[in-house]
Amino acid sequence: MCVDGRAGFLLGAVTPALPAASPSWWFVVLVVCLQLLPLSPVQATVCWSQVSSPVNTCLCASDIVSCTALGLEQVPTEIPVSAITLDLSHNRIDQLTEAVFEGLFRLEMVRLAHNQLSEIQPGAFQNTSGALLRHLDLSSNQLRVLKQHYFLELSGLEELLLFDNRIVQVESRALAGLGNLRKAYLSHNRLTHFPFFTIQEHSQPHLTMLDLSSNRLLKLPLDEIGNLPIPVQKGLYLHNNSLECECSMYGLFRRWEQRGYASVTHFRQEHTCRVYGIQKGTVRFFKHDRYFEKCNLSQPLREQESIISVKVGKAVLLHCVTSLSGHSVTFLWVSPNQEYVAPPGNNGSLKMFTNGSLEIVTARAEDSGVYWCMALDQQQQRNETREVNVTVVLSGSHESFNTGFTTLLGCVVSLVLVLMYLYLTPCRCPACTKVPTPAGQSTGNEAGAGSGQSSILTPTPPTTTEGPGHKVSTNKHVVFLEPLIEQQNGRLRAGPGSGAGQGHMGPGLLLGPEPHPKLHGQSQQRARETDSIMSVFSETPIMLP
Repeated sequence: MCVDGRAGFLLGAVTPALPAASPSWWFVVLVVCLQLLPLSPVQATVCWSQVSSPVNTCLCASDIVSCTALGLEQVPTEIPVSAITLDLSHNRIDQLTEAVFEGLFRLEMVRLAHNQLSEIQPGAFQNTSGALLRHLDLSSNQLRVLKQHYFLELSGLEELLLFDNRIVQVESRALAGLGNLRKAYLSHNRLTHFPFFTIQEHSQPHLTMLDLSSNRLLKLPLDEIGNLPIPVQKGLYLHNNSLECECSMYGLFRRWEQRGYASVTHFRQEHTCRVYGIQKGTVRFFKHDRYFEKCNLSQPLREQESIISVKVGKAVLLHCVTSLSGHSVTFLWVSPNQEYVAPPGNNGSLKMFTNGSLEIVTARAEDSGVYWCMALDQQQQRNETREVNVTVVLSGSHESFNTGFTTLLGCVVSLVLVLMYLYLTPCRCPACTKVPTPAGQSTGNEAGAGSGQSSILTPTPPTTTEGPGHKVSTNKHVVFLEPLIEQQNGRLRAGPGSGAGQGHMGPGLLLGPEPHPKLHGQSQQRARETDSIMSVFSETPIMLP
């Protein structure tokens, strides 16, 4: 047998009697003992309670003190100061007196479940670990009222177990000082109402679970629940209560189910309500939702947009949605013309309700502007403001075109114009034969020609006249053609109006004698025909043979 002399605990097993002549067995035993010596066994001592009977003893193991099922009627006083976990469950303790845990500055967990606790005196947790205490189990006791002084010294408490008591009331500030609270279990009690307005984001920023299931809640304050922080709403358990079947209540749970809140999805079959307030008419409203077929669930719970529009003559309701709620909260509205509005309203145009909502009875053009809502909590000395921008739309006002419609209309118009350009252009007129003019007037026409060589079409009549006393008609298209002078082999060649042997090079230039009048008339007529063909087709001259 190998025994550790420092602790006095058995470390090995009793070996059977071996022959003295076998040294190899003793060597094996010696090696085993040497391997077990460095291990430090758990040192357990006996903690004596006030009662001198050896039966009523607590077990102390390191920093854990266990006094369970010892029939204790009060908290022992001989608890080691090194205790971090104290278990006093399954006893007969009926109250916690003042400074009952004094001197236990390392406590982090206290278990008092399954006792007969009915009262916690003020200062019960004074001079203890205070902010270090994170877990407090008071379940399965006989507490009836959760008073505000119960947990004043436990600012670091994270888990509070109060289920399976006889609690019928929770005072408004019972949980106010628990700034680090994460989980609170109050199920299986006798609560008919709960102060939801005390659960706020600034007072319990870490709270993610509030179990109020299996109580006697009759009607839910939907406004207060709607103002709870979103993490609290996700972990708010309300199944197995005595709720009355209402559309607003059903709409609340239906929205939570659509959002996937675990408090609803995990206990879907346990959500019940009483039809018309009759206990025998209890139904599982998620399974039998036909009772709520006529409910209008389109409107969300107390949600308000910051910018809304209303037509002239219509009514609109503005909600003052803030995190403040409760009986001590008062509301006040300020209209765009700096008019203060309080319940019940003023001069018939603005109507205000006690819950903070403001109704514009008949919207007018002068009602447009920014409305300010102010909520004041007199007990906590806090206030919050919210603004809503209201625009009153006149009945005769026209809305602007939609951008997509305007773009489509522009594309259609452009396409029509392109088709008109391609298929509806004016037809070209056939070549017209000009009436020959006397020889004396041809010189004037040639003198009025410009200096360009390409054909010019213009709808504007020239400023000159064809002859003395004759003006050109303004409703005709006149074609002006200049004589073409081409260059061939470095020499100038006269246009079609001049013969091979002529000396006439252009208007006003005579290089030789005048041609014969008859020949001159024939060449001039041929020149006109050539000019007419050139004006109809292109800039490339077409020479007749």
